[in-house]
Amino acid sequence: MKVTISRKAHFNAAHRLYRKDWSDEQNDAIFGKCNNANFHGHNYELIVGVTGEIDQETGYVMDIKILADLIKEEIEDQFDHKNLNLDVPEFLDLNPTAENIVVVIWNKLRKKINKNHDLEVVLYETPRNFVTYKGE
Repeated sequence: MKVTISRKAHFNAAHRLYRKDWSDEQNDAIFGKCNNANFHGHNYELIVGVTGEIDQETGYVMDIKILADLIKEEIEDQFDHKNLNLDVPEFLDLNPTAENIVVVIWNKLRKKINKNHDLEVVLYETPRNFVTYKGE
């Protein structure tokens, strides 16, 4: 029997969507207001789900406190109140779109979670705009 446990988290971060190898006109045409040279910010909401068998000894799929600590250390401490383009190494050469951010978060957490468990990350950039990544 597989069960999914989930943990919500939150971070605030600034970013700018643009490609260094494109002209200003092309960046403006593709990314619009999100290409603001002075950056813009979001209040990101994050839901991390871990799916696996229930451990017969503990009754847990995974200790949710361990998951909460991983999210804090790997994501919140690294991303919160940061400029993603300038302060987060993963985005120095990667456009910090919601799609790329969710994949970076998934990869950071995947390294720390039991390989027998499935991992899903949902990232809300706004209350109505969100992306999901399951490692596929």
